[in-house]
Amino acid sequence: MSAHIILFKIVLICYLVATILYLIQVVGRKENLGKTARWVLLAGAIIQFITFITRFIQLGHTPVTTLHESLSFFAWCMVAFYLFFDLRYRLSVMGAFSSGLAVITMLGSGIAPNAVEPLNPALNSWWFPLHVTFAFLGNAAFALAFGAGIMYLLQDRMLKSKRFSTLYYRLPSLDTLDNINYRALSFGFPLMTLGIITGAAWAESVWGTYWSWDPKETWALMTWFVYAALLHGRMSIGWRGRRAAIFAIIGFACLLFTFLGANLFLNGMHTFDALIGKP
Repeated sequence: MSAHIILFKIVLICYLVATILYLIQVVGRKENLGKTARWVLLAGAIIQFITFITRFIQLGHTPVTTLHESLSFFAWCMVAFYLFFDLRYRLSVMGAFSSGLAVITMLGSGIAPNAVEPLNPALNSWWFPLHVTFAFLGNAAFALAFGAGIMYLLQDRMLKSKRFSTLYYRLPSLDTLDNINYRALSFGFPLMTLGIITGAAWAESVWGTYWSWDPKETWALMTWFVYAALLHGRMSIGWRGRRAAIFAIIGFACLLFTFLGANLFLNGMHTFDALIGKP
């Protein structure tokens, strides 16, 4: 068994243990478990970062050219972004969501082939790591907004129906969830914008054109417009609460299709085969 696989499994175990601890803390209100979960999650993130560095040294390029590598990097970005937000909010229920989503993403990464693939030499540019870093961190911010949106709608529905389950008493207030939604959007939108700009610059250096209306480019632009509408609505029209939560969920659905659907089901220059193919 390779060192990469061993480290990958250690990271997956760390994220799984953190998820379980967060869930127990949420149900049992045991603060010590929440603190332990944060340290376990941080340990997993550090180990995974070291794995990326070693993989980068081995490959000579940013390791996101395959589905296995992309999903793994996305999981790390989600964990890193949650830990950043956790410095202020300290919400174990968001930790359970973020680490749980990271576990699901890592499982998907584990199922995907993990063969070491070279980057298409024609695509080897210093724009590449900038593009993927901005794009994936933006995606991670929107994942947090998605989680806050789901929780907001659940709590809002229970309030309107006046049927309160145990979950109601474990969720943050509607104002807190709405604030997390807005803060995550405020971070995610500029990062996504930078991801599109650096991607266009990368495309120009490779193909001689900034925009070619490739399926993934088209879906990325559509997703950008969804989040731009949400941000504009929040800042100019005063959108809050339920409407903002619904838009965050719709935006994340578009984002997932841009990330996975366009790569796996549509032909274009941004598929995984194109990234590792020969020029």
